[in-house]
Amino acid sequence: MADGTSPAHPDPARAARLRVLALAAPAELEAALARLPVPPAYEHLRKPEIGLALVRARAGGTGQRFNLGEATLTRCSVRLSDGRIGHGHVLGRDKRQAELVAVLDAVLQGDTATDLLAPLAAAHAARRRDVVAKAASTKVEFFTVARES
Repeated sequence: MADGTSPAHPDPARAARLRVLALAAPAELEAALARLPVPPAYEHLRKPEIGLALVRARAGGTGQRFNLGEATLTRCSVRLSDGRIGHGHVLGRDKRQAELVAVLDAVLQGDTATDLLAPLAAAHAARRRDVVAKAASTKVEFFTVARES
C-alpha cells in the first residue's frame, strides 16, 4: 500500500500454513506428500518458474522501509482434480520444492490432511534452535577496564 502498510491476509491460517511449507526442506515435503493415503492428481495452472522478488527492510526493524535488494524466488500454481487451487513460493531456484508447496497447499485446504504440518513445523523449529545455539556459542562479550593513572 502507499502508506507502507500491508493489508491483512484474507486467511491468516492459510498464510501460516504457507509459511511452514515454504520453510520446509524439499525432502520433508516429499515425505509429507508420501504420507497421504492417495497421491493427489493435479494439473499445473502455472508451471514452476524462477524469477526475482524485491526484498524490503526497515532500519532497526521499526524505521522507514527501504529496498534492500533482490532475491531469487520460484513459484508454482496447481489445481487438484477436485478443483482446489494451491500456490507455492519458495526462496531459491528449486522448482520441485515450489511444486510440492503448491500441491500441499491445495491438499491442506481440505479436512483430510491436517496432520501433515506438525512434522514440518517441528523440523523447522529444530533447525532454528540449532542455528540459534551455534550463533550463541560464538558470542563475544566486550568490556572495558578503566585504569587510573
